Amino acid sequence: MSPSTVAISAFLLLIFVYFLSSIVFRSNNHCKDARKRPPGPLALPIIGNIHLLGTLPHRKLQSLANKYGPIMSLWLGQVQAIVVSSPEAAELFLKTHDPIFASRPQSQATDYIFYGSQGMAFSEYGSYWRNMKKLCALHLFSSSKQELFGPLRREEIRMVVRSIGDAAIVGEVVNVSEKVNALLEDIVYKMILGRNRDDQFDLKALISKALRLGGAFNLADFVPILAPFDLQGITKQLKETSEALDEVLEKILKEHEQAFNETKGEQKNDDFIDILLSVMHKPLDNNDDEQNQVITRHNIKGSALEIIFASFENTALTIDWAFCELLRDSRVMKNLQDELETVVGMDRIVEETDISKLNYLDMVVKEILRLYPVGVFIPRKSTKDIMVDGYYIQKNSRIIVNNWAIGRNVKAWTDNANVFYPERFLNSDVDLQGNHFQLIPFGSGRRKCPGIQVGLTIAKMVIAQLVHCFNWELPYGMKPCDMDMTETFGFSMSRAKQLFAVPTHRILPKVYNE
Repeated sequence: MSPSTVAISAFLLLIFVYFLSSIVFRSNNHCKDARKRPPGPLALPIIGNIHLLGTLPHRKLQSLANKYGPIMSLWLGQVQAIVVSSPEAAELFLKTHDPIFASRPQSQATDYIFYGSQGMAFSEYGSYWRNMKKLCALHLFSSSKQELFGPLRREEIRMVVRSIGDAAIVGEVVNVSEKVNALLEDIVYKMILGRNRDDQFDLKALISKALRLGGAFNLADFVPILAPFDLQGITKQLKETSEALDEVLEKILKEHEQAFNETKGEQKNDDFIDILLSVMHKPLDNNDDEQNQVITRHNIKGSALEIIFASFENTALTIDWAFCELLRDSRVMKNLQDELETVVGMDRIVEETDISKLNYLDMVVKEILRLYPVGVFIPRKSTKDIMVDGYYIQKNSRIIVNNWAIGRNVKAWTDNANVFYPERFLNSDVDLQGNHFQLIPFGSGRRKCPGIQVGLTIAKMVIAQLVHCFNWELPYGMKPCDMDMTETFGFSMSRAKQLFAVPTHRILPKVYNE
């Protein structure tokens, strides 16, 4: 018998044994506390319910929840997942029992891309996570730090306005998605990495690939026996992407260290990399009795990547979705422009101090985040066995809060839940801080996004500035109803097609060229 035949026979035998053991395991589990487990569809051997998810899992899970309820059980391969699809259910997991569900599930993507989850977003709930969150809040997301970055944001936005103004003069079609992406790249790179975009390496392309791979349903995460075979080729791609990202980040770290040595430590710690390097190898918290935790090189690179992902990708996508809906609804566009004309006037551009006065803009952004939460799912993990709403949730179950379904829940938002209608927030106290569970685009509880205010400030500024300075029309005779609003699924929810539009001047060019 040839070696290849032996290998194939051994593999088939292994699959058969695994097949039988999975049936016995689920049968035994089903017998225990069967009445208490959340309902859900029948699972197939080995793959569980993965075949039901399709290419847009958030939509499929919403459809399944309509049948099985807002707390639903699925098997993703050999991993039990609890899908949460209503505001009331989300409150139970993210507030009432938040400490039990405050950890994130691990995956090949977080292991490879984020250095074994050594940043902040995907690390286990505990003292290390608390200290990293405190460090980021103090040195990147604090009011004083954001005020320091204010001139940088203003100048980058003004440069984009000038570029679009040049296109408006000649009636040129503008790739709005591309302009917004480039703008966010410039802002985030300078805030986090202390540098401009560089043609020597395409960090944006690597990040986009990592986001796509991270959002894919990787069989290796859910059917461990198949992991060594890498049937989808995802493991190989993750390794290659991880190595490429590490090479770029290592180069950036060495540049910062060289600058520090050349100035004998006298340069200011203006960017996030400088700040983390200044505390490398030092204890995160001198009062931490659990362990003497220190910042390592992997911690720095993992944290930097997480923040770049969140700050750049999520904010850019929010702006992109907002422009799409504004172009589809001339009434909302006019209302927003009228507010800008009243509050700001036509003889100057929008300043960050204006943002708090723009109530209609606030409603528009809330409505966009309700319909198009860039974080489609809020992933959590149970750290112990627990009863929730009468259901038994087993330790290490994966919790999937379907943010997309919650934002379109008809009980919370009435029958027009799928309609873009900012006025639903008129005289409403619903905020974006995770206090109202019908609207949690940034999560809630201990693990909610710490950079909410930063992302909102940039998104509102860009939307306000571009809508105030220009009128916009769809190109090539396209009608608003012809716009393709299809989304793609990944770590973030992006629009399948880029947005193109034709700008014309609304305020005089000399106003933004001053």
